[in-house]
Amino acid sequence: MLLDLELLEPARELDRAEPTFLLVLKTSRAEPARYINELNRAVAPSCPAPVTSLVLRDSVLPLNPTPKTSTYSPLSRTPSLPIDLSPPFNAHKIRAFLFPVHERSNQITTIHPIPMAALPFVLLASALMATTATTAGALGVNWGTMSTRRLPPKVVARLLTDNGFNKVKIFDADEATMEGLAGTNVETMIAVPNDLLAAVAGAYARAKEWVKENVTRYAFDGGVNIRFVAVGNEPFLRAYNGSFDKVTVPALKNIQRALDESGHGAAVKATVPVNADVYDSPPSNPVPSAGRFRDDVVDVMADIVRFLNKSGAPLTVNIYPFLSLYGNDDFPLDYAFFPDSGGGKTTAAKVAKPVVDGKVVYTNVFDANFDTLVSALKRIGFGHLPVMIGEVGWPTDGDKHATSALAERFYAGLLRRLASRKGTPLRPNTRIEVYLFGLIDEDAKSVAPGNFERHWGLFTFDGRPKFPLDLHGVGRPAMPVPARGVEYLPRRWCVLNPDAVAGEDEEDGRIADNVGYACARADCTALGYGCSCGGVLDARANASYAFNAYYQAQGQVESACDFQGLAVVVDDDASRGGCNFSVQVVGSGAAVAVAVAARTMAAAGLAAMILLVVL
Repeated sequence: MLLDLELLEPARELDRAEPTFLLVLKTSRAEPARYINELNRAVAPSCPAPVTSLVLRDSVLPLNPTPKTSTYSPLSRTPSLPIDLSPPFNAHKIRAFLFPVHERSNQITTIHPIPMAALPFVLLASALMATTATTAGALGVNWGTMSTRRLPPKVVARLLTDNGFNKVKIFDADEATMEGLAGTNVETMIAVPNDLLAAVAGAYARAKEWVKENVTRYAFDGGVNIRFVAVGNEPFLRAYNGSFDKVTVPALKNIQRALDESGHGAAVKATVPVNADVYDSPPSNPVPSAGRFRDDVVDVMADIVRFLNKSGAPLTVNIYPFLSLYGNDDFPLDYAFFPDSGGGKTTAAKVAKPVVDGKVVYTNVFDANFDTLVSALKRIGFGHLPVMIGEVGWPTDGDKHATSALAERFYAGLLRRLASRKGTPLRPNTRIEVYLFGLIDEDAKSVAPGNFERHWGLFTFDGRPKFPLDLHGVGRPAMPVPARGVEYLPRRWCVLNPDAVAGEDEEDGRIADNVGYACARADCTALGYGCSCGGVLDARANASYAFNAYYQAQGQVESACDFQGLAVVVDDDASRGGCNFSVQVVGSGAAVAVAVAARTMAAAGLAAMILLVVL
C-alpha cells in the first residue's frame, strides 16, 4: 500500500499542556487501535518531541494527552516519498505530516508546517520509511560483536528498529545480545557456533539443552522473536579442510528435532549458512547453468538440502561480489555491481562483458553466483528449494576497492533490485530474503582474509552511518538514523611523544617494536596500502595512530599510553585530514580484548608493513 507524505494546512486552535508534535494522517478507514502502538514504536523514538495525536478522517485521536479542540483542512497536495507499508498499515491509504506545536502559556496555539527539508520532518520521514520498506520484510542485517569495545546491546537493538530492520542475524546466542533484542519483536536468527557442532552432533541431549538455554528461555511475551537457528557458519570453507564435514548434518538434525520436541519447530527452523565456495561451474563451461556442488562436499550438501526440504527451511548462502574483485585486477569492476547502480565513468578495460549462458545474459556477478547455486540444487533434484542470502555487503576500508563510495554504489543497486522483486534469470519475479553484512564495524575480527574484514559495517563502530541508503529501492537514498545514547570515553588521544628522537637507530628500533606491539593488539588496518590512512600520514603520525588505537581499545587506562616512554596523552584531536584518530565508546570490552590478542596475531603482517614506514 502506498503512503504519500504531503503538505497539509496548519491545524489551528489546538490547546497543549507542553510543546509537542502532531502527526496528521488521512485514511480511508478509521481504525485507530491498529495504528497507535505501531506508530508510537516506529515514529516517536526518532522525533525530537513525542508524537501525541493521530488525526483520522479529520478527527483527532490521542496517542498520549488529548487535545481539547482541533480543525484541519488540506492546503496543497505535493506527493513525496512513496512507501509500501507493512502491516498493520497495509490495508489503508494514509497521508501523514509532522507539525511543531508551540505552547503559549496554556493558551490556544498555532501549528506551523515544517518545511520538507527541515530536520524534524526528515527524522519522521526516515522513521516511517525505515519501517515500511518495499522489500516487504525481506531485508535483514547481520549484527556481529567482534569488537574490542562493544556498544551496549540495547543501543544496537534500538539502532536496528530506528532504521526499520525487522530481521537480524547474529553469530551465537550471547546472553547480553539476546537481552538487547528482547521486546523489539525483531525476527532473529541465532546460531550454534562451529566449535559446538561436534558436541551437538554427538549427543542429542546436548542439542536439547542448547535449545532449552537459547530458544525456550526467550520464548515468552516480550522475549526474543527467534525464527531461525543457524547450525554453524560456513562450515565447509575450503580453509577448514573438512573439519566440520561429518558433524554438520547430525548437528542440524539434532537441533531441528530438539526444536520440534520442545514445541518451537513450527515457528523456528534450523538452517546451515554456507559460503558460495561450496559450488562452482567447471572451467570448461564457466556459466551458471553448469553449476554444481564441489566434489568434496556434494554428498553432505545433498544430505543438508534433502533435510531442509523436508523440514520446510531454506538453504542459507553467503554471497560476496566484493571478494570476486578483491585481489584480482583482471576482474571487471562493473561486473561486481548491478548495472543500474550508477558509478560514473569506468575505463574501457574495466567495462564488464556480460556472461552469455544460452539465451540468458548475466550482467552482474550476484545474479550469476545465485543462479549457479540454483543450477547446483537442480542437479541434485531440489531446484525449487527456497534460498536465503545470509550475508551480502561491501566493505568501506582495508583495500583499494573497499571504499564508502563503492559500498554506496553496491547497496544502491542491490536494494533497488530487492525492492523490484525482479529476482534472477533462473528465479524471476522472486522475493529474495536478504541479510546485509553487516550492521557495525568490528575491529577485533581476524584480518587473515584481508584488512577489509573489520570494515563491513553500514555504521561505524560507534553507530554513525557511513553513507546514504535507499532501504526502499525507490531512488531516494537518505542517511540512516545514527545510534542514540552512545557514551564515549573522554576526548583524549595517545600519540608519539614529540620529544622522542627520530632517526637514531636505537630510537627507531624502539618505535618500531612498540608499533608492532600495538598493532598486534588493536586495529591498524586503516594504515594499510590503499586504505583510508595509507599514505596520508608520515612515519611519526603512523606511530601515533597505532599507539592511540591500542590506548582506546584498552579503555584509555593510563598504562596503555606508555610504550617505554615513547607516548604521551594529549587533549587535542590528533586526526589528520581524512584519517580519523578515534575516541572509543564506553562499553564492555575486557572479555573481547583478551580474545583479540590471540586472534590478531594475523595482524603481524600489517604491523610489519607499518614498521617499514616508521623506519
